[in-house]
Amino acid sequence: MRTIFTVLALSIVAAVLPPSASLAQWKTPWSYQGPRGPDHWGDLDPDYAACKLGKEQSPIDIGSTNTVDLPAIRFEYKSGPLRIINNGYTAVRVNYPPGNGNFLIVGDKRYELTQFHFHRPSEESIHGKPYDMVIHLMHASGDGKVAAVAVLLKKGSANATIQRLWEHMPRTAGKETPIAGVAVNPAGLLPHDTGYYTYTGSQTAPPCTEGVTWFVLKTPVDISADEISAFAELYPHDVRPPQPLNGRVVEETR
Repeated sequence: MRTIFTVLALSIVAAVLPPSASLAQWKTPWSYQGPRGPDHWGDLDPDYAACKLGKEQSPIDIGSTNTVDLPAIRFEYKSGPLRIINNGYTAVRVNYPPGNGNFLIVGDKRYELTQFHFHRPSEESIHGKPYDMVIHLMHASGDGKVAAVAVLLKKGSANATIQRLWEHMPRTAGKETPIAGVAVNPAGLLPHDTGYYTYTGSQTAPPCTEGVTWFVLKTPVDISADEISAFAELYPHDVRPPQPLNGRVVEETR
């Protein structure tokens, strides 16, 4: 892990930039703490108004749920070239171009994988309890609908896919780096059991756009203490606090 720590330490940058494939995407800087922190996002820029005024914001604490018959969730993921970015905030983000062929399938709806990234601790909590980390896998359908899958991570055994990502972290922020000869299969980030909670929410960072269908997988995936520490060394807290439900109902698979 010494090598991983060395690589990560070289990627420390100013913590005013949000997670993005392009750092220029956010014209107004924001942060996870201080005067540009989550309590102030909605006041920083009119484009961020939903962060303050939205009624279906994410993340949430999942408490009471309705257990119902929901369509099975399926992942058609495959191994492909690693395109990784150090965005200066969530440390590891892996991007996927359109037409990459990695799909989330829910019933008869197909969503293509667009990117995944990490938070520590988890932004989602279950009955008030956050997990050690979380992966957010973001997808989009052909008609522009967004679906997000949250994979909760708990301290346990090492995760080979995560360790490979950590080993190839770019040393500078803001530039996507294709890693020659290195392939990653995002299926290695998923649990075997794909039972889930689902609700309608938003992006968890500015501009906090609503209309995102969230699928929070019930079964957590292991990540080692060393892998958690390597992430925490740079980003000890990159989470938005839980948001009010405002009458929303969380559904749960049987």
